[in-house]
Amino acid sequence: MRARLLWVPFCGVVAGGIAWAVVRVGLETADQLSSVIGGVAGLLGLAVSLLALRSPAPALPPAAGDGGAGGRWVREAAAHASCRAPAVPAPVRGRDSQLADIERLAAGRNGGLVVVCGTGGLGKTTLAAQAARQAEAQGRAVFWVRWQDDAARLAHDLTRVVKELGLADSRLQEAQSGQAALVDVVWEHLAAVRGWMIVIDNVDTPRSLGPGSELPGAYRGWVRPDGGGLLLVTTRDGARETWGPRARLVPLEPLADDPSGRVLRDAAPGAGTAQEAAALGQRLGGLPLALETAGRYLANPTSRYRTFTAYRHALATEFGDLVGAEHPQAADADVARTVVRHTFDLSLTQLHTDGFTLARPTLFLLALLAPAPVPRALLTPALLTDATGRTATAAELDAALAALHQFGLINTPDLLPSAGGGGEALAVGQVVLHPVVHDVIALTAPPGTDRTTCYTALDTHLAQTVHDTVSAGRAGWPTARLLAAHLPPLLHRTSDADFTTRHLLDSLAHTLHNAGAATEEHLLHQCVLDTETHYLGPDHPDILASRHNLANALRRLGRHREAADLHQQNLTDRERIQGPDHPDTLSGRNSLASALDALGRYEEAADLHQQSLTDRERVLGPDHPDTLISRHNLAIALNALGRHQEAAELHQQSLTDRERVLGPDHPDTLASRHNLANALNALGRHREAADLHQQSLTDSERILGPDHPDTLISRSNFAAVLNALGRHREAAELHQQSLTDRERILGPDHPDTLISRHNLAIALNALGRHQEAAELHQQTLTDCERLLGPDHPHTLTIRNNLAEIRAAAARTQRRRWPWQRTRP
Repeated sequence: MRARLLWVPFCGVVAGGIAWAVVRVGLETADQLSSVIGGVAGLLGLAVSLLALRSPAPALPPAAGDGGAGGRWVREAAAHASCRAPAVPAPVRGRDSQLADIERLAAGRNGGLVVVCGTGGLGKTTLAAQAARQAEAQGRAVFWVRWQDDAARLAHDLTRVVKELGLADSRLQEAQSGQAALVDVVWEHLAAVRGWMIVIDNVDTPRSLGPGSELPGAYRGWVRPDGGGLLLVTTRDGARETWGPRARLVPLEPLADDPSGRVLRDAAPGAGTAQEAAALGQRLGGLPLALETAGRYLANPTSRYRTFTAYRHALATEFGDLVGAEHPQAADADVARTVVRHTFDLSLTQLHTDGFTLARPTLFLLALLAPAPVPRALLTPALLTDATGRTATAAELDAALAALHQFGLINTPDLLPSAGGGGEALAVGQVVLHPVVHDVIALTAPPGTDRTTCYTALDTHLAQTVHDTVSAGRAGWPTARLLAAHLPPLLHRTSDADFTTRHLLDSLAHTLHNAGAATEEHLLHQCVLDTETHYLGPDHPDILASRHNLANALRRLGRHREAADLHQQNLTDRERIQGPDHPDTLSGRNSLASALDALGRYEEAADLHQQSLTDRERVLGPDHPDTLISRHNLAIALNALGRHQEAAELHQQSLTDRERVLGPDHPDTLASRHNLANALNALGRHREAADLHQQSLTDSERILGPDHPDTLISRSNFAAVLNALGRHREAAELHQQSLTDRERILGPDHPDTLISRHNLAIALNALGRHQEAAELHQQTLTDCERLLGPDHPHTLTIRNNLAEIRAAAARTQRRRWPWQRTRP
């Protein structure tokens, strides 16, 4: 049946009575007409509730700016503004920039719309209340409106606000008579009057703001950016499409460690030092609601834990009792907002009501994983299907993740923090949970979801994702780095050190080794070794293999002393158990020699490398890849001993063999090409060395990526040879890039980072910037003495270079002195 158009009276809400407007509706049946009329009648009761607003209002002032009659109405309204902002009982920490921005906007002449957004517990209401207090202190009329998921109530509240701001009864009567829509009348007046601030707090259902069901970003409803004052909204919905292009979004993030500690010390000043408070603040992820909960607990004289440190340690086993405790009145949304255990559930309930039924189980699965970034590749419809027992589609999962992100329950950073781990920046999707969100959500399984079933599904899909990642080669490196944190719990959930699971961790660790991700590689090797030590005997071959792998990871992290000690122990055990000529024993001897070389014990390293090479040529053959490794490592040791010609000849042989056996693009071949260039540079053949280093750097960036530790070595050494060629400015710029990258990827205390700092100082000195060079050398010398020891060859070299630079700076100062003297 064709829709009929019918004009029916609609009861609008105004101050002073009932306004009649007409609404055009499409009707299919008589039942629909009856339904519409019933809905209209239902609004009559609401209008009656607004009759209290019928108090006479003065006429609209002729001038509604900051001065004149309009300013008088603002001043009078400010003197007795209703709906006062809630009190702020403690200083607001860590939000200075946001408060300054809001204060600046409130002081401006153009008004606007500010949306303070973020997940539950971030302190949106507290920030808004502080901003309101600041506006009141500056003489502005401030009105606080609590959103109660009721558009009619909001209409009532805003109508009362504009009456206090001087709206004339005649304009309300026009709305009553249907000559104008009430919402337009309200906003016309708000646009005409300056000097006010209206806060609408906790608008977590923005589609319900009304009139109608369109998003507020259409700017035809009760939330608009067109006022002469500032409208501030707090919400968990931070989507730009929700609030429109003219809204100023102020997304709140967790507090940094220092302001987190200050929040805790404000509440419990006697619970410990600033550093201890900051450590607890970090554990609680800087979530203001969690910090306030902890502070109240610590301030209670009857609490079991009275210090920041004791509380932090107790969270490992008592999180559910300390921070995640339930509240008996959590059914009240106003109460739930103030309780860590329940505040996130408000958002999940809203998302479920909005049709995102996978949001809650998806967040629960994420919370069962380690508190670390999760690769998006793990989150598949098959995982959700296996975990929940009902078929999930890709579209449903995508929508659930988007909704969780929109409400601030998950984050999706673009880059993976690289410090300490190596590898290139992430180009893969990832999902991150706030640590408190993670721990709270993990406490309770969603209705109809079984925790054991979820763990089984996660374990199965983790294993499959690891297999896919390892098979992908370099394309899988970023995902491998994300997966690493989630595999140790998988191993712990298996019984008797299951070989399949240990092999899974070892295979991912091998991929991480190729990626140059030493931190993640070390994590997995340590986990496997710990588990094997618990279940297997001390002489088991698997333990020997795991100890060898762990020692190599320590060396790649720059922890050379620990690596050498572990390799020495393992070599002794392998010679006893497997024999001196076993291939694994030969590998152990080679690795120990490399660790000694890194410690500056070059003679011992060269002797051991020579023995390793001789044994491998005899046992494995001259072209075995392990034999090529020994030949390459012996050449490195010879170069460190100053035997540059021998080193260059051996590197040339190694490069030729590796190009033939492994191919020109194999990482070992790239290493031989790079180290041959080093030997040539030591022989003074700088031009040849520069060409070879340039080729090596180009190949490494193409094959390994720009942030791989081996690529960083190539870049550093290419800069060194440029300096030797007299191209000091280019060298300094490349050394600065290398230092910045190594500090970011390897960390400030890695031995390679110290080398970059030292080399940059050399280039700066060559440019005549002696003072900067001396300061950088002094910093590097201090770090080397602390990390490598006072007698390490690198430390001795830097100490000597620092003396030379200081002498050069003194000579330069003496040459300048006559020109700097002041005439008497």
